[in-house]
Amino acid sequence: MEIRHKRIMIIADIEGSSACRNYPATQVMGPGWADACLGMTLDVAAVVTALFEAGAQAVYVKDFHRTAHNLFPGHIDARAGIISGYRPGPVPGLGKMYGTTALLMMGMHAPSGSRGFLAHTLTSRISRLEVNGRLMTEAELFAASVAGEGVAPLFFSGCPVACQYASRGIPWLHCVSIDKFAPGFDALAWRKRLASKAVESLGNRDARVFNPGGPFEAVVSLREGRAAAAKLATRWGFDRQENRIYIRARDMETLYLDLIRLCYLTPLTARVLPLALPLYNLYGRAALAWVRSRGGSHFN
Repeated sequence: MEIRHKRIMIIADIEGSSACRNYPATQVMGPGWADACLGMTLDVAAVVTALFEAGAQAVYVKDFHRTAHNLFPGHIDARAGIISGYRPGPVPGLGKMYGTTALLMMGMHAPSGSRGFLAHTLTSRISRLEVNGRLMTEAELFAASVAGEGVAPLFFSGCPVACQYASRGIPWLHCVSIDKFAPGFDALAWRKRLASKAVESLGNRDARVFNPGGPFEAVVSLREGRAAAAKLATRWGFDRQENRIYIRARDMETLYLDLIRLCYLTPLTARVLPLALPLYNLYGRAALAWVRSRGGSHFN
């Protein structure tokens, strides 16, 4: 098989990984979090090894869950670049793309408003996110965010519902679903299939940069109700009705930035973000160090 992409960026999340079984396991230092991090790490490790064996020249792994410090690098091929913590730019959260041309999204979840496992988009505060009349996935937001760097989305893994929505939004994606609650689920066998399909995606001739044309009209429904919606809409100057906030954006990049502001920032934190990010990243490193100090060699 021809390998069309040899410099690869992986975005890794935890909900669709092999050892995350409930919401507490997604929370930093929550019950089951350490085991979920280890499962996420081993999933990524299997794919990274297979990519290098197939001829990849460079592989970067961006931890993209909560604090972005959930991976144990000692389990992953040392040739890979592990990117923990968040970066201010040029791509929001991701930072540099290091000359990569392919994006692989692993361990993802279904969008807010769907029935997938731990479904949400950006934050569980959003109960439903519709853009131009359909549910919007994080896969689309992430893939569009790297379009300006010439990076094409190739691959996606997550629960069956997550895969269903991702392939609707980006039809050429190679998707691998996981049913970790099935009787006799074999994580090792699943990782082998995951790795094989990831390598196969590198030869996808239909893949291209994902940058759908606007304009976009988003309806963001907040789980916390009308008062929270009123506060956030006023803060950022968006229209609102009941618990719904309306965002109009000329392109996907603007929409993504508006959603980031709505979900994570205040005007003050937006101004001090370059100073705040290092502190947040320090918190993430400290939590992972705490796990390592108590969990034995398999957490290193």
